Amino acid sequence: MPVNAAVIRGVQKLVLYETRARYFLVGSNNAQTKHRVLKIDRTEPRDLVIIDDKLCFVRFLEGYYIVLITKRRRMADIGGHSIYKIEDTNMIYIPNDSVRVTHPDEARYVRIFQNVDLSSNFYFSYSYDLSHSLQCNMTLLQMPCDAGESEELNTSGRQDSFDIFEEEGLPTPVVHGLINEPYAKYVWNVRLLEKVKDIVHPDWLLYIIHGFCGQSKLLIYGRPVHVTLIARRSSRFAGTRFLKRGANCEGDVANEVETEQIIHDASVMSLTAGSFSSCVQVRGSVPLYWSQDISTMMPKPPIRLDQADPYAHVAALHFDQMLQRFGSPIIILNLVKKREKRKHEKILSEEFYPAITNLNQFLPPEHGIEYIAWDMARYTKSKLCNVLDRLSMIAENVVKRTGFFVNRPDFYCHTLRPDERWGDLGGKVTPNGRLQTGVLRTNCVDCLDRTNTAQFMVGKCALAYQLYALGMIDKPKLQFDTDCIRLFEELYEDHGDTLSLQYGGSQLVHRVKTYRKIAPWTQHSKDIMQTLSRYYSNAFSDADRQDAINLFLQVFQPSESKPHLWELPTDFYLHHSDTMVLPHQQHSYTHWWTDGVLTFLPSPYDEAHCEKNRRKVTVKRVNRFDESIDIYTEIFKPYELTSFDDTFSIAMTNSAREFMPKTVGLDPSPFTVRKPDESAKSVLGSKSSKEEAVLQRKTAASAPPPPSEEQISSSSEDDSEEEREDEGTASQRSTPIRLSEPSDSVRAHEDPPQQRLPPVRETYGLNLLAIPPDEDILIYHRSHVTWSSFSQDQWESWDLTSVIGNILHKTQKAIIRRSGSMGIMGFDLSDREYLTQNTEGYYKTVSAPVSLFPSDSIYEVSAPEVDIQSREVFECHVQTGRGWVRTLCQEDVLMYREYIKNRYM
Repeated sequence: MPVNAAVIRGVQKLVLYETRARYFLVGSNNAQTKHRVLKIDRTEPRDLVIIDDKLCFVRFLEGYYIVLITKRRRMADIGGHSIYKIEDTNMIYIPNDSVRVTHPDEARYVRIFQNVDLSSNFYFSYSYDLSHSLQCNMTLLQMPCDAGESEELNTSGRQDSFDIFEEEGLPTPVVHGLINEPYAKYVWNVRLLEKVKDIVHPDWLLYIIHGFCGQSKLLIYGRPVHVTLIARRSSRFAGTRFLKRGANCEGDVANEVETEQIIHDASVMSLTAGSFSSCVQVRGSVPLYWSQDISTMMPKPPIRLDQADPYAHVAALHFDQMLQRFGSPIIILNLVKKREKRKHEKILSEEFYPAITNLNQFLPPEHGIEYIAWDMARYTKSKLCNVLDRLSMIAENVVKRTGFFVNRPDFYCHTLRPDERWGDLGGKVTPNGRLQTGVLRTNCVDCLDRTNTAQFMVGKCALAYQLYALGMIDKPKLQFDTDCIRLFEELYEDHGDTLSLQYGGSQLVHRVKTYRKIAPWTQHSKDIMQTLSRYYSNAFSDADRQDAINLFLQVFQPSESKPHLWELPTDFYLHHSDTMVLPHQQHSYTHWWTDGVLTFLPSPYDEAHCEKNRRKVTVKRVNRFDESIDIYTEIFKPYELTSFDDTFSIAMTNSAREFMPKTVGLDPSPFTVRKPDESAKSVLGSKSSKEEAVLQRKTAASAPPPPSEEQISSSSEDDSEEEREDEGTASQRSTPIRLSEPSDSVRAHEDPPQQRLPPVRETYGLNLLAIPPDEDILIYHRSHVTWSSFSQDQWESWDLTSVIGNILHKTQKAIIRRSGSMGIMGFDLSDREYLTQNTEGYYKTVSAPVSLFPSDSIYEVSAPEVDIQSREVFECHVQTGRGWVRTLCQEDVLMYREYIKNRYM
């Protein structure tokens, strides 16, 4: 058990009891062994009175409402920590009818508030902090805790008042349970909980994020690897497409989303003992004061700069936040257009680059902001340029600069088979693995289509390095048209569609297949419909959605002394606080970063072990067996009768089921390049009858090898010859091997019974050769003919020298009968010396390895051994069956003690 562990929130199930004077909200943990009661007074018409210690409270013009989550769905699992999606909620009015003071506009505010559909892409977790990255959460678990600053989790209770083991003097193992303060920028109900945060117990508070969460299973020869994508949408300066552009006065930008891809070996279900890797990217609008006027009803309203910012004040505030959260380097990938007949997007580039130049002159050169400008739309129209090849080069350089997070040190196989690209990888190397330092920030105008494709290419490059770091592949390189990349591309398309619907009102218009120029002709009509849907949403429904977001985030709080929300001509003053109140402290134009940030660079300031971050963490001293930190009991509930459907309720995409061909004989590796008609969806999806499916499988089995990466997509002129050779070698290595067909095909027609049986290739995946190689015959005689020739008496009177001599003598006879002489077999002088007539040579001949399986792998191949502890457990089990019960040890007494306390006291 680790020294530190994440604390599971104690309120997961709710029951609401109603009386005329009060609401009684009874909350319990998942096992229903601990309960809490919350009493809410209903006699106050406007005030919220909570008498005692997943709720949110909101008030408009009348009394308070309580928002309860009534239905959830499990979406992902990270090391045993479940992530849930909100499926349904219930909004209950607290004051009773006898004291209720009605207001005519109350119902309208309720309708606007409920326009934010909480059942659409809102997520939460009881034990995993979704507002922070995996790197931050796992770094927190490794933070040293001061026992003097910790506090007891249960200061009073019935089970602590009496202990039947207190006279034995047994030490109680202690674990520090850690609760970190959530990152408020990505929490969407943080203002709804402000009223009760300091009143109720923290178990009652449930923080939710908005964005996307998806998980898929990648099977590598049966080994499960989970690929998880989590997108956190910022709750600051949030809104819809044309109504929220640029940045506000506090440095918060529109459509800011932090995307994290997590790769972990699912064969080990533990956040501390498993192998995990993550990589974080960010998208967001250009951090300037700019907007677009939608009153003209134009598809592309003109871009205008609202305020002059010669000292890049708003950009400085934005990048100060990024340096605190991600460290350095901050790499900007600007995808807006640079050449236009009439200035439109170019206006942003002309202002953005000077702002970055101004900020860099005050930063140390090694921590400067890197700026990459690339006109992606112009490259897409060119027939001579390959967009994805260029993005692949950018992604390779970005990953080498920022690195990624891995929670374990390098494998020994990385030393045996070194790769040049692995040695040049950036980030920070620690004894426990690697840390990502810095981040890539991608933007176009809308941060939707072009941005999603660029983030996919960076994620594809990072995925190769992550799988290589976990020992799953031998080179950090992945190609298109493999099961792995198809699964990853589908996950990223769902991610892009969801974010596009939230901000733009429609799904993606241009996808990865569009930029690869392999999209079907029907995709053009879908793109037109998505464009029209986006235009309709922006013109007619975005204003109502913006009002709902402002009300839900409590940016606007109704009051009888100020105008109503629908009476405001604009919400500019709601999101720019300095327009209403003069700032108390002027921000420096030269020292534009927060004090202490440069001290820890390139590591992020938010993950540093400093006094400021320690104050955000609550440390609880709990028992090692306490159910508040026991993830195993939380998921599997060993004391209850559970079902597989409830325990394993995640319906995730599976690479073997969805993408791997159902044909026998093709390479099942998810890293094998396949033609589009060889995937599982295309082969069996269009065939309804069984005969057509069998015919399709036969056709796919006899198809030629798939083309290499160079044949599928043309390389750009900037690619080096070394990269092309590497891609060609990887393509040849991953191409399925076709065995030669027998030359005499007439025999199959001469034998009528063979026509009733399926072909050998369809059954076993290969064709038996008419004449096996001499080397295979030699192995066969070693393993079968020689050993089967011994009688029972010879085995009982075992003599190593005579037995091995008999083996070698018979093996040599078999060789001579097969080939006539030793020279025909291809043996040279060393082979004859190898078959000498001495005892040592016999032993070498029998034990010579014939397998080509590498000695170094992620499974660490070795002979099976039984450790002493397992042998003792087995002997104890046998003795207990015979009636010999051993004396209980200290560990058994502690386990029984916790069982008695949790179940009966």
